[in-house]
Amino acid sequence: METEIPAMLTARQQIRPERFTFHSSRMRMKTVSKEELSAMDAESDRCALELSDARVDVMGYACLVAIMSMGLGYHRESESRLIQRTRENDALTPIVTSAGALVDALKVIGAKRIALVAPYMKPLTEMVVDYIRNEGFEVVDYRALEIPDNLDVARHDPMRLPGIVAEMNTSDVDAIVLSACVQMPSLPAVSRVEAQTGKPVITAAISTTYAMLKKLELEAVVPGAGALLSGAY
Repeated sequence: METEIPAMLTARQQIRPERFTFHSSRMRMKTVSKEELSAMDAESDRCALELSDARVDVMGYACLVAIMSMGLGYHRESESRLIQRTRENDALTPIVTSAGALVDALKVIGAKRIALVAPYMKPLTEMVVDYIRNEGFEVVDYRALEIPDNLDVARHDPMRLPGIVAEMNTSDVDAIVLSACVQMPSLPAVSRVEAQTGKPVITAAISTTYAMLKKLELEAVVPGAGALLSGAY
């Protein structure tokens, strides 16, 4: 989770003057299951409190499925609660969740119908699809890659994604969610899939980066990170 978001913000430093530092507090998880995700989410208050000691300018809760597995619309509750943790530490900090960021990104680009790729087992992927549908979007097609081990999710070759998307129904969609997971790498394939399909491509990591830049009141532009971070939005 500490790979693609820092990579995008570092790439932005080549074209804009702002400079970034990156700080992490981790929640434990080994297997991507409902039980471990619930236990993981329970640690988010501790993480927000620890990071607020550093007086950071924005925090990102960078696990989409941990939020979406906790119930429909949960990203709003999570963001509100974690902001309160920082307020209690006299370090009020904007909070972004990748789940909320993805939902908001789809609204920003005006997407109504989407196709989605996720690394999770099928029941968790269906939970993610239901969550997104509940936010008002039509999920036309999706793929569950069914990778149970969290480290194997991070090892998935992003250049497999163009072939996976080629087998999906994308002709009538408005956008493609190439990775509904901050952990699963996808950034090297984003431009290729946009060229391949003619559709805007977003990911959980791209959406989170966009949301964090907006919270920082900075121009949401990153080279090579797809339509959302092209500067058009």
